[in-house]
Amino acid sequence: MGVRAYILATTSLGSEYDVLEYVLKSLATNAKIEADVVYGAFDLIVIVEAPDLGTLDEIVTKLRKHPKIVRSVTLISSRAR
Repeated sequence: MGVRAYILATTSLGSEYDVLEYVLKSLATNAKIEADVVYGAFDLIVIVEAPDLGTLDEIVTKLRKHPKIVRSVTLISSRAR
């Protein structure tokens, strides 16, 4: 069984496309990752389908360490994959 999560992120002003590129190129693991720049309260949404919570934790931790990430919220789906 896997886990699906939605990560909502706020970036520093004007850096959302730089962070998007980082997410799509550098967070590659054994998880499926999709991401988009969005309008509204957050700048970026990252959709992760990971095989387990440990893998998800590695991805979230790596993302949060990016210097242009100001804030993030991780929403874990209630449905197992």
